[in-house]
Amino acid sequence: MAEEQNNAVDFQVDRSNLYREESFTDLKVGTIKRLTPVRPDGSEDKTRKKIFVGQTNIMTPQGPLPIQGVIQSKELQQAIKKFPDAMEAAMERLIEQAQQYQEKEKDRIEKPESRIIVPGR
Repeated sequence: MAEEQNNAVDFQVDRSNLYREESFTDLKVGTIKRLTPVRPDGSEDKTRKKIFVGQTNIMTPQGPLPIQGVIQSKELQQAIKKFPDAMEAAMERLIEQAQQYQEKEKDRIEKPESRIIVPGR
């Protein structure tokens, strides 16, 4: 019983970190989400800043690859202007992470862990 409690997922909503989400899209290139901080009663929390997040997909031989990144902006029009640069930066980070992963996998394959197996033990 105690083991079940230790593996339980905490589904508590962080009441001090709530946002209202609005989406804006051109139905072609991508979506900009505006996350407006709110209080637990749903009223806007003007003590925290709004967050803009851009989302798009690029086509790869394996199918669409989602890309997402924060857009440093205070208003929607500014976020629209900054969208291309933000998505380019997010794509560069994604490529860099993929290359790092490939290098780790290559090292792991080229240098397998040395284990001596003694028969009969």
